[in-house]
Amino acid sequence: MASSHSHIGLHTQPSFFFFILLLQTIIIPLVNPISFNFNNGFKNGDLKLDGEAQVTRSEIQVTANSRDRIYKNSVGRVTWHRPVRLWDATSPSKTLTDFSTTFTFVVYSDQFPFADGLAFFLADPDLPPLTNITQGGGLGIIDGDQVLNSTTHPFVAVEFDTWHNSWDPDWVHVGININSMQSVQTKPWFSHIYKETKTQNCSVKYDSSTLELTVAFTAGNNRTGGDSSEINSFSYKVDLRDYLPEKVILGFSAATGGLFEVHTLQSWSFNSTLEEEEEKEKEEDSDSDSKPQNRRKILFYVGLGSVIGLSFTCLSIICVLLWRRSIKAGKESSKAISKGLVYDIHKIDEEFNKGTGPKSFCYNALKAATRNFLESRKLGQGGFGAVYKGYLKELSCHVAIKRISSNSAQGVREYSTEVKIISQLRHRNLVQLLGWCHKKNDLLLVYEYMPNGSLDSYLCNDNDNKPKPIKLTWQVRYNIALGLASALLYLHEEWSECVLHRDIKPSNVLLDSNFNAKLGDFGLARLVSHERGCRTTLIAGTRGYIAPEYAFTGKIYKESDIYSFGVVLLEVATGRRAVDDVQEKEATGISVAEWVWELYGKGKVGEAGDSSLVGEYKEEEMERMLVVGLWCTHPEYKMRPNLREVIKVLKFEADLPEIPLVMPVPVYLPPAFKAMFSSVEASFWAKCSGP
Repeated sequence: MASSHSHIGLHTQPSFFFFILLLQTIIIPLVNPISFNFNNGFKNGDLKLDGEAQVTRSEIQVTANSRDRIYKNSVGRVTWHRPVRLWDATSPSKTLTDFSTTFTFVVYSDQFPFADGLAFFLADPDLPPLTNITQGGGLGIIDGDQVLNSTTHPFVAVEFDTWHNSWDPDWVHVGININSMQSVQTKPWFSHIYKETKTQNCSVKYDSSTLELTVAFTAGNNRTGGDSSEINSFSYKVDLRDYLPEKVILGFSAATGGLFEVHTLQSWSFNSTLEEEEEKEKEEDSDSDSKPQNRRKILFYVGLGSVIGLSFTCLSIICVLLWRRSIKAGKESSKAISKGLVYDIHKIDEEFNKGTGPKSFCYNALKAATRNFLESRKLGQGGFGAVYKGYLKELSCHVAIKRISSNSAQGVREYSTEVKIISQLRHRNLVQLLGWCHKKNDLLLVYEYMPNGSLDSYLCNDNDNKPKPIKLTWQVRYNIALGLASALLYLHEEWSECVLHRDIKPSNVLLDSNFNAKLGDFGLARLVSHERGCRTTLIAGTRGYIAPEYAFTGKIYKESDIYSFGVVLLEVATGRRAVDDVQEKEATGISVAEWVWELYGKGKVGEAGDSSLVGEYKEEEMERMLVVGLWCTHPEYKMRPNLREVIKVLKFEADLPEIPLVMPVPVYLPPAFKAMFSSVEASFWAKCSGP
């Protein structure tokens, strides 16, 4: 009976697909996710400016600046040119969007005291015009009797408040406001405003699964302003559907009241996951009312018939393609079974069940957590699969789910390695594996979610099409270096066996909510005994991070991981890529290690520091990170430090090492090859996998 049922399902499946897809083609309107990015200047056509807001060069002056006729009682507002959908009342669950926005800005005054502040907001599209705003306390959003209770014109805002009103805390602060200028949650903002034009960074994220609104921003670390190298963050749980309409306007507003303050918006990016209907503009002639009603009906049915006919043709092609793909998948699955891969997966499953840490998850739970592995939920794509963001109700938290295809022998090996190694490791600077699942051709690994993504997205982000994240301050970068060193010390010396990671690079260094570093992706890792400390393997890794002895001999040592770690240190300190094809061809033509070593030999190693951090870092700390980076990337692996030595130098518990003024050549290379070391090494890296 079961066999008969299966047989019927196989034949009816294409018809079912056809029916569903046909309905979707007819009734679903064109949709697009909302996303924009102003990291290289602002366009008037994309923005709506109100009050005294104006575009000047590549910035927006939200309120009047010192060149204008008047500074006081200034108010301005800048918004995206049309309302965006925040939630969908027509869906059964009233789907709510995830969104994230990142912006940089300057708040400045050459007078003291100063007021009133700047805010990012989402609000009712019928927000009162600025002609009705007369006071600074509402920051250009609301005024008068609505300041503490704006239910008529609802809004949610993140304010940077520089003036103490009667409803405010006793300090300059960042706050989350809901229908009131009295914040529901605040955090002190030790900003640089008085006679300082300091660029501030902020990131605002909303998660529809947890209903959490999270704000991360740069600030000083004491009440006098101090060093603005600290990143603060806080969250507030709120269901935006309870306060805001389906569609909202979003943007920035600022006000000065009777004092003086300049508010400059330098960059802004925004992304949301909820798709937006494309509103078609109606073009009607002045005599449209006189056109016959039956003509409209004819045009409607002709159009409908065309859509159905076209849909039938397209869906027929789709069904054929799906049928052919299912046959191909079946063949590949058979090949996997014949190679013993399925057996390996079951053996892996048994090993997981023996452990006390990670647990088995239901496939449907992981599928639901990622909304059926929705593309917008994808965090990244690797060589053997993709990583998705999900929310597991079972754990009441977000997770990162790596999806690996079992049809790939290398993918199964990576899955197996993760099972055998990372599931046993426990360290505060390692990404924790929470569990696993395998079903059919999917192998799934569940990790703790790192809300601030990977380190590489904060370094050398020169892609104009991608939103630039909040800038990592020097103190955060230094802590990342120490955290990564601590993780490697645990792997190399403190666990029962020595773990060689083999793929240390910025994209495998993840950042938690407090920007602490956690090393992940152990798919290429290998175990060796502490006594042996070396292993011969097929060469794997990422170009620019592979140690020369590994590249030429196939032997990997603990020091090979330290080489990769050193390259990451140099990237963090300089803001340059390990290997940047474009920059190297147009500029020096050397790797970041060679470039820094050349400056070191000239006594100018401090000049290698990231220019965007000038004035933020302590020169002694910058020098230590750069010199330690060179020490770790010494071409001769026996001359590299161990992790304990690295940590002592970075913590100022040991003196700086003495390293050669000129980058050495590896002594294990034959003399005839020494002169060609750089070119041979570069040629090898070019053949290795990319980041």
